[in-house]
Amino acid sequence: MFERTDRLMRSFAALLAILGGLALIAVILATVTSITGRALLWIGLGPIRGDFELVELGTGFAVFSFLPWVQINRQHASVEIITMHMSDGINRLIDLVADLLMVAIALLLTWKHWQGTLDKFAYGETTFIIQYPLWWAYASGLVGAIGFVVISFWCLVLSVKALVTGRDQAQGEIVR
Repeated sequence: MFERTDRLMRSFAALLAILGGLALIAVILATVTSITGRALLWIGLGPIRGDFELVELGTGFAVFSFLPWVQINRQHASVEIITMHMSDGINRLIDLVADLLMVAIALLLTWKHWQGTLDKFAYGETTFIIQYPLWWAYASGLVGAIGFVVISFWCLVLSVKALVTGRDQAQGEIVR
């Protein structure tokens, strides 16, 4: 059961990261197309209308979509100059505290993002050029933020298990 849940969580984080990557590819293609259109104004082409608005939407979605992948693979920036000289047990305790703090941060970030989404929805604010509702961009980021909460909580479970069993969890690998 535990291994199945771990595979599911890792697959979920990977799916969000892949979707974020696809969004970035779309942003790149839109940017290249728009710049090319600007360069070829003399033959009747032009930029994509609202290109920077689309870049903001896609990039925001991508950033939030990558957070669960980074968390489940323990790839956040860390400074190990002191902890590398500590025992495995102390390092597991530090990991547990760090994961607890990450859950708190993920919850706060998602809660405030949810409030922002509701706010943009209530006011009906739209982008300046292509007039799409801003809450769409917020809601797309909320998908990754909720995934970040779920994955952060799972990492906390993994840290508790590692502390209790005295065995480290493999980073970026499915627990067997």
